[in-house]
Amino acid sequence: MDLSGVLFFPVTPFEPGGVDVDALTTHLEHGLGFGPGGVFVACGTGEFPALALREHADAVRTAVGVTGGRVPVVAGAGGPLPHAVDCARQAADLGADGLLVMPPYLAAGPQQGLCAYVDELLRASPLPVILYQRGTARFSPESAAELARNPKVVGLKDGTGDLDLLHRVTLAVRDAVGDDFQFFNGLPTAEFSMPAYRGLGITLYSSAAFAFVPEVATAFHAALTDGDSDTVTRLLNTFYRPLVELRDRVPGYAVSLVKAGVRLRGQDIGSVRPPLADPDDEDRKRLEQLIEQGLAAVDG
Repeated sequence: MDLSGVLFFPVTPFEPGGVDVDALTTHLEHGLGFGPGGVFVACGTGEFPALALREHADAVRTAVGVTGGRVPVVAGAGGPLPHAVDCARQAADLGADGLLVMPPYLAAGPQQGLCAYVDELLRASPLPVILYQRGTARFSPESAAELARNPKVVGLKDGTGDLDLLHRVTLAVRDAVGDDFQFFNGLPTAEFSMPAYRGLGITLYSSAAFAFVPEVATAFHAALTDGDSDTVTRLLNTFYRPLVELRDRVPGYAVSLVKAGVRLRGQDIGSVRPPLADPDDEDRKRLEQLIEQGLAAVDG
């Protein structure tokens, strides 16, 4: 599974009783028009922890159908082990191209247990797997290297921001399996930390901003790839830095602001589910201003 370019992490629109498939279709089609390198459905930005198994199936089925093979579709699978196994199996049945192994959340075990958790998902599905280290899932260099020796484990997405640990992990994995293994920056608002991650040779990242300002996200990616430091700095200062400051005001805003941004851009995708909460009026107005600033920075 070869991934490149901006990685699209769509939100999950809800309606009473489940996923709003029509709204998700519109959201995906709009994003695909900006040429992402992959679609990661029912993952963190897609509120994976809030999805029932049937809702996970609706989201994955819709993403596979809308993309039509144009780009890889990677589905989230995680949380309680039986649920993670069910998600992994149904993602394969529905035609997804890969799995993002979400953290087991509250349960925190030793490295042996974390590796066993991944092994269960590898046995449950034929799909290639990307590990996601964040929260209760932090892989030691030794564990990451051992898992990477399984040919079905093709990548690791880092959401810890611990560059010392990540550097040791990348060295260990590349020493074990070579340079084809894919590493991702998976921090919230990942663009803001990409200059640091590129110092470790990591060029892939998840872009939640792509879900609501694909114009800004694609311009930033192009500038970063081309070495256009002036544009990178301009977009960081006018859009990403103030977005990070707003995001850090309230727990859960890493997702809530994205969904609010999609609504502000004219797509009716509903609210976030508890325990997340939608931004209040003041923060929503500030987000609207940031969207205008970001679009103006791209234009100018």
